[in-house]
Amino acid sequence: MSIATSVVHHTKQPKAVWAVAFASVIAFMGIGLVDPILKPIGEQLNASPAEVSLLFTSYMLVTGVAMLITGVISSRFGAKATLQAGLVIIIVFAALAGMSDTVGQIVGFRAGWGLGNALFIATALASIVSAASGGVARAIILYEAALGIGIATGPLLGGLLGGISWRGPFFGVSVLMAVALVSVIVLLPQAPEPAQRTSIAAPFRALRHRGLLILSITALLYNFGFFTLLAYTPFPLDMGTYAIGFIFCGWGVLLAIASVFLAPRLQRRFGSLPMMGLSLSLFAADLAIMAAFAEHKSVLIVGTVLAGLFLGVNNTLITEAVMISAPVERSTASAAYSFVRFAGGACAPYLAGKLGEHAIALPFWVGAACTVAAVLVLFAGRAALTHIGDHNPTPHSVEEAAAITVGD
Repeated sequence: MSIATSVVHHTKQPKAVWAVAFASVIAFMGIGLVDPILKPIGEQLNASPAEVSLLFTSYMLVTGVAMLITGVISSRFGAKATLQAGLVIIIVFAALAGMSDTVGQIVGFRAGWGLGNALFIATALASIVSAASGGVARAIILYEAALGIGIATGPLLGGLLGGISWRGPFFGVSVLMAVALVSVIVLLPQAPEPAQRTSIAAPFRALRHRGLLILSITALLYNFGFFTLLAYTPFPLDMGTYAIGFIFCGWGVLLAIASVFLAPRLQRRFGSLPMMGLSLSLFAADLAIMAAFAEHKSVLIVGTVLAGLFLGVNNTLITEAVMISAPVERSTASAAYSFVRFAGGACAPYLAGKLGEHAIALPFWVGAACTVAAVLVLFAGRAALTHIGDHNPTPHSVEEAAAITVGD
């Protein structure tokens, strides 16, 4: 089944899929929820942009490293228990971040939040893929739709709550995650005990497959551009929480539209690899324009919102590609991929903040350069991704996915 399957039929899914998708929407709201309050946190807690950006760095670093143990935990305790544990951890640490009095405390609690995020995200994607009807492509579009909706609404809620207090969005995440936890407990049935246990070395072994490794390095590199946009742009924009919330909401809306509607059509017509390369190239060009006109807020606003289109197309296509890039379990492939892109790219937010202290445009130039490097890596390794470059690469079943050998 191609990722181009009509989204009209995506609604015919088991309730377990909708439970995890709903929880995913709320989980992904947490990504953009803090964007509108980055500058207020810095002002009220006397912290520099680089110090505030550590909220993203600690979160990403722990998320990436913790991805290595998600398979170990879920294969021993089951997907439902792992999802619940992840949500509980986020609830606790988000609330603690809201009660913090220093940036250092928030950074530390965001690290704990990253652990819960890792347990939830890796297990959620694998759960949706396993439970959804219609194959991998349809499941991934549902997952990307949840991601897009969550990212789009997060900044809006963050702007509204952040207008009251910078603490508001943190408490908001905690409450929303509690709602997600209830939905998972009530709607997600208890899965059978896992047939086999996953080793902590499994993600490292998965990275021996060149296709998965290439996609992971590609994601690591463009994450420098992605988190420059997400973690640094609010500072040169220098606008209120409501304005930042609406700007990043627009970014999230376009990301959702591109993920669910544009990506399937473009893949059907041009293929996955060409469209991944084009979308990343356009994102790099977007960042370069933002760098060239960094003093003009209107350019930064338009550039931020338009980036949602390019990232939305790429996110859907690269997520599908990861799921079929190596003959390993999907949860293992997801963990390996996420480990490289999150742990490796953890320094990106801090680097952007530090570079911005020297020149306002420099973070955007570095983000653009790293994204160009991602395109070069993708096409340098295209021989290991030949099946992904097909117009209809997605297998119908787990067995077909496992039969694909990459890079031999």
